[in-house]
Amino acid sequence: MQNTTEEQNVNDAATTAPEASEIWMGPLGAVEPGGLARPRIGIAGISIESSTFSPHLSGDEAFTVREGGALMAYYPFLSEGSELRGAAEWVPLTHGRSLPGGAVAPETYERMKRAIIAGIRAQGPFDGFFFDIHGAMSVVGMVDAEADLARAVRAELGDATLVSTSMDLHGNVSRELLDAVDLITCYRMAPHEDVWNTKERAVFNLLTRLRSSVGADVLERRPYKAWLQVPVLLPGEKTSTRLEPARGIYAEVPVAEHTAGVVDAAVWVGYAWADEPRCQAAVVVTGDDRQVIAAEAERLARAYWDARDDFEFVADALPLAESIDAALAATDERPYLISDSGDNPTAGGAGDVSWTLGQLLDRPEFAGGDLTVIHASIFDPAAVEVARKAGVGGEIAVLVGGRVDGGPSGPVPIAGTVFSITDGDADAGTQVVIKAGGVHAIITERRKPFHHLADFTMLGLDPHAADIVVVKIGYLEPELYELAQGWKLALTPGGVDQDLLRLGHRRLAPGVFPFETDAPEPALVALVTRRPTR
Repeated sequence: MQNTTEEQNVNDAATTAPEASEIWMGPLGAVEPGGLARPRIGIAGISIESSTFSPHLSGDEAFTVREGGALMAYYPFLSEGSELRGAAEWVPLTHGRSLPGGAVAPETYERMKRAIIAGIRAQGPFDGFFFDIHGAMSVVGMVDAEADLARAVRAELGDATLVSTSMDLHGNVSRELLDAVDLITCYRMAPHEDVWNTKERAVFNLLTRLRSSVGADVLERRPYKAWLQVPVLLPGEKTSTRLEPARGIYAEVPVAEHTAGVVDAAVWVGYAWADEPRCQAAVVVTGDDRQVIAAEAERLARAYWDARDDFEFVADALPLAESIDAALAATDERPYLISDSGDNPTAGGAGDVSWTLGQLLDRPEFAGGDLTVIHASIFDPAAVEVARKAGVGGEIAVLVGGRVDGGPSGPVPIAGTVFSITDGDADAGTQVVIKAGGVHAIITERRKPFHHLADFTMLGLDPHAADIVVVKIGYLEPELYELAQGWKLALTPGGVDQDLLRLGHRRLAPGVFPFETDAPEPALVALVTRRPTR
């Protein structure tokens, strides 16, 4: 692996963040006197990360909706025969999940919201509820969509139901969301290698409280919540837990969790590519000792605030031209990866900004085919259809991309040979590769992230044999991280531009760093609260 800033920070780290395999929850304790031996628990939610700076609109087609048995099967820790499966009567209602994208169409959101509420009404009441959300959903015409959904869920459930929420660490925790739920936690790793661990932790904590004899009244089963927002908003590519200071800060989260009087601790980075007042870092520590959870929340918040100037990109962050120059010069570092970060579909980019592809096609170094360059990817069903009609080996000239997010280039012309056509991908639909000189441009029928080696090899491409691989991504997911012998994070345009200050936020809360660098020092005093039952 290349000697990047990230690698050096990892090597120098004084603290070691836990591996995903080390943070699964242990066995449930015995049901205590007065506890519920087999509580009735509903499951529902909506999960999407939405950039309000992307022109992409996330409609019905963007969401995979799971209900009933399909939703139950979605959670590996609730498989048949597992301890958690047998500990409750599970009632899976409905859950919508989408690849990150633009804001959600109001009618799509309302339809999913109504389905959740109707399910609660038809199949309730519940002792507990697993509320599975992302935390960075934006809906056209709304502010704080997750809080709106949480309030509606709470209103239908009533006050007697204990609600546990699982979130992405790039979600946002407003006071309104906090007040509607009882237990709330988020991922502790970025990249998110602990997705399922986190969801299991949310369920484990819910079951533990329902099985406890903390009090006969549901109020006593509710832990206190110590919450505060930290006025810092940074992109995930500056807050990876692979490197300091996020690595050290997140290593302190399980330390706080295992403090006497604490049930759970969580630190949210927030979502940088939406323009809403809730978008900032946050800390929540839950537990039964009010003083302890407040102290731990304030300790974690202070650590995050004090480190605000120390966060760095996970790799050298350069303009695209300089990134390509570096890749060309590093002839002994093959394959060399370049993150086309501004249009990353897994952060909310439209996925069809074609500016980077145009720059690659214009480079004379790639015109002759002596170097192999892979670009992944652009979704453009019209261009895919042109390639399909031409067939493998056919010569085509077509405009690609820029139909949803035109960026600085709009559609880009490419003339070349159809290298491969691959049908049937569950996410992408039909995928084609167009070879122009040494550039192999992957064009997909639908939006798709390229995170795994199999995403390339199924198209007849060998990323190990390529000189340069350009991927619409920010920090590299594990397989790509292992693949890369060199790596640059290119500061490219798009709806998730890493240069936050040029995006044009207008509605953030006052004093958020780095948008305001001379704001007064925040008090960072935790609010301790617990939802009443009456």
